[in-house]
Amino acid sequence: MATSEAVLQVLSGAVPRLFCSDSCFSKSESIYASKFRVNCSRRRASRYLQFLKCSSGLQYGVRGIGSGVSVAKKKVDPSWLQICKCQKAESVSGVTTEDGNGAWFADNAQKFNPINGMVNAPNVLEFPDLQQLKQEKEDLTLNSANGAPRGNFDKIGVDSFEDEAWDLLRESVVYYCGSPIGTIAAKDPTSSNMLNYDQVFIRDFIPSGIAFLLKGEYDIVRNFILHTLQLQSWEKTMDCHSPGQGLMPASFKVRTVPLDGDDSATEEVLDPDFGEAAIGRVAPVDSGLWWIILLRAYGKCSGDLSVQERVDVQTGIKMILRLCIADGFDMFPTLLVTDGSCMIDRRMGIHGHPLEIQALFYSALLCAREMLAPEDGSADLLRALNNRLVALSFHIREYYWVDLRKLNEIYRYKTEEYSYDAVNKFNIYPDQISPWLVEWMPNKGGYLIGNLQPAHMDFRFFSLGNLWSVVSSLATMDQSHAILDLIEAKWGDLVAGMPLKICYPALEGQEWQIITGSDPKNTPWSYHNAGAWPTLLWQLTVASIKMNRPEIAARAVEVAEKRISLDKWPEYYDTKKGRFIGKQARLFQTWSIAGYLVAKLLLADPSKAKILITEEDSELVNAFSCMISANPRRKRGRKDSKQTYIV
Repeated sequence: MATSEAVLQVLSGAVPRLFCSDSCFSKSESIYASKFRVNCSRRRASRYLQFLKCSSGLQYGVRGIGSGVSVAKKKVDPSWLQICKCQKAESVSGVTTEDGNGAWFADNAQKFNPINGMVNAPNVLEFPDLQQLKQEKEDLTLNSANGAPRGNFDKIGVDSFEDEAWDLLRESVVYYCGSPIGTIAAKDPTSSNMLNYDQVFIRDFIPSGIAFLLKGEYDIVRNFILHTLQLQSWEKTMDCHSPGQGLMPASFKVRTVPLDGDDSATEEVLDPDFGEAAIGRVAPVDSGLWWIILLRAYGKCSGDLSVQERVDVQTGIKMILRLCIADGFDMFPTLLVTDGSCMIDRRMGIHGHPLEIQALFYSALLCAREMLAPEDGSADLLRALNNRLVALSFHIREYYWVDLRKLNEIYRYKTEEYSYDAVNKFNIYPDQISPWLVEWMPNKGGYLIGNLQPAHMDFRFFSLGNLWSVVSSLATMDQSHAILDLIEAKWGDLVAGMPLKICYPALEGQEWQIITGSDPKNTPWSYHNAGAWPTLLWQLTVASIKMNRPEIAARAVEVAEKRISLDKWPEYYDTKKGRFIGKQARLFQTWSIAGYLVAKLLLADPSKAKILITEEDSELVNAFSCMISANPRRKRGRKDSKQTYIV
């Protein structure tokens, strides 16, 4: 009985939301959190019935700041800590506010009633509303089973999907000192082991941030950009080694810790993970690239260019660029990375020069060039940036592209060519062309391969890399249309029961054992090994809109809407046709929710996609044309140009 009363108190909004001020931002932003109070006038009954059934659902509304969480044991420079000293009394009746000291305060109209440590539960449906919705759901289910017309239900259902998605997205928001700062990876009430899914991931927040931008809610994105920028300077080491300056964290967590010398008060700190705690201990190469892309999108959507013009933001952009274009042993203009350094964050044989990183790298270079303030100190950096853009675009378009004609050309390659004008520059052996590819490649269409290294071409189709190559104009117009042609031609393989395959095909048998190390999570047609990821809907939508083919994205969204809400917004789907919810997939995965919302918002107003799209630069086109027409033979000796990339 006590448990039932506690649940009713939570559902009726008896628990208030607590805030504290943040001196880093304007006072108006502390009010912003009120926008995130959930509007739950008509939520789907199934989700809240599940909420009532699961005892773990009592923590479903917590805002991502756990009480009693131990602090990471590391030495921290206090000047780099993002700390808000929030006084919180132990007694619930002693919650007070004090001017200017960032103290916690509670809404006097509500009674502070902590249940299982909850101090931040959103208002949700009251019990009578749940009973009514339950009855409506049973009636609709009965009518559907009896073959009754469902036209009105389908129309209402689509709207309810979006309403439910917005409710879930807002519930995933993490607050730091009373201001929204990001969204956690997942809020799965059925999972007892959260691992790091309760953290804010840089890459995972991108679709959430885009959704909030398109909705006109800019503050959460601004807060995210500025706070993660300050984490960039964090002192980071692993086994006594420190990576280069400019690395962005993979994720961060808001922790509530006791104040030194005062057991009755707490403070909030941001605890970042640069890969030193991640599975596999891999540094996130894509985090900084996504950060630059989101920064540009924020400025274009909000019209607030003051953020990107700030000195600290300009410095942050330069640090990321210098880290990426630093001189090294590599002879190629592509970015050399280890396995697991991007969305595919486990061993999947993508080490080297994976397409996903190259597409994000190219996009980030274009965005950074657009935002960098012209000054004497940036001249050398901009020159190096332009040189890299030209070389990178030529390299990807020329050597990563495959279609039926190119495959036939590779099939006839001669090997062991030693000359400056060799046709088979990377000494690719024709036997690398797998039988599946010969049968799979359509007559109309093509794509950019997953990876290219000496004597190795990874012919797998990687969705994110190809889609972002379209969005960023890394692929030519003809190549971009061909990529979408291939997706349409191979719809049954890449979309099937749930969009979109992260890659195709899966590694199987001995190949899976050798390349993944027999990874039990990346079994064939699961997770990163050709699993289906609903979050990729938003990248597909942006690419389709850019090429004036939005019907492709609309068709994929329609496929997703048949299942994704009923399946409780899973992280990924398994099997060749995406028929099963992933065996280890988290439910209520935030970027699955946000990816769907971004796709719907962009399809409703395609003009908004311009905040993410980068058009092909005329100077790059001219330089590319010159490189195509130039004699490939190279002379020995010193060069006047500082360009050292093989193109």
